[in-house]
Amino acid sequence: MRIGIDLGGTKIEGIALGGSEEIARMRIDTPRGDYDGTVAAVASVVEALEQRTGLRGSVGIGIPGTISIATRLVKNANSVCLIGKPLQADLEHRLERDIRLANDANCFTVSEAIDGAGAGMTTVFGVIVGTGTGAGVVVHGQVLTGPNGIAGEWGHNPLPWPSDDERPGPSCYCGRDGCIETFLSGPGLQADYQRATGRHKHPAAIVADAAAGDGMAAAVLARYADRMARALASIINVLDPDVIVLGGGMSNIASLYEDVPRRWQRYVFARGANPAGVAPADVAGLVPREPVRTLLLRAKHGDASGVRGAAWLWPGG
Repeated sequence: MRIGIDLGGTKIEGIALGGSEEIARMRIDTPRGDYDGTVAAVASVVEALEQRTGLRGSVGIGIPGTISIATRLVKNANSVCLIGKPLQADLEHRLERDIRLANDANCFTVSEAIDGAGAGMTTVFGVIVGTGTGAGVVVHGQVLTGPNGIAGEWGHNPLPWPSDDERPGPSCYCGRDGCIETFLSGPGLQADYQRATGRHKHPAAIVADAAAGDGMAAAVLARYADRMARALASIINVLDPDVIVLGGGMSNIASLYEDVPRRWQRYVFARGANPAGVAPADVAGLVPREPVRTLLLRAKHGDASGVRGAAWLWPGG
């Protein structure tokens, strides 16, 4: 049996897999801001799943950050109580076994690459857009982490091709301004709506208002789609993935799957050959763009992708 844990900022979800089949699942609230309480809560979910199934399992955990290769401590976590903590060592001591930890977006991408929306594709870029914004890269079924353990940390690059009113951009918890996360996370959409209207609304309400014909909400949503198109075009220009899979709460905005690929056409480096005798300065207006073949798809496993991917950190089963 494999056990996967998705350690989020507001909830801890656990799943037990027998082979690829779910045999048990549970969810509890995360003790926010409480490191010791979080360790105890994760352990309690593992213990409860084993009690329900009567089996002992391998344990994989997706976390909202990564483990430093140099120190084995948590870094880059938007759940800041985890930063600088020996989470893996503490959980191994508590659970009395080896465990595997990975960035939650990496877990999400592994799940979608193995048997989700990206199954059978060579290069999968998986994006979680929710409370924060993260991503992972899987090539030939293997997750890429890199020597710094940060491959896929797309959300903490600056928003590409910013307009004047997007500079310097909102402040980010990482210490910089204008990160992609500050625009594309759920709170980022809410903040943009509040700047435009002076009112606070949940993202789902903004989307509903736009669908009902509210011009201001529609304009905010159009800005969101264009920002996502720019941000993902920069990934296509570097990685050229077969598919980009969206997960997290913002992935439920149905219009993104047509609007974003339509918009990213103008940002992806995909021009045909220069016509004979045309100066480079004149090419932009004369040379047609080749169609971008990268797909944008919604996660097949939805909210379960992260926790499933955590379980898949162990190959046995």
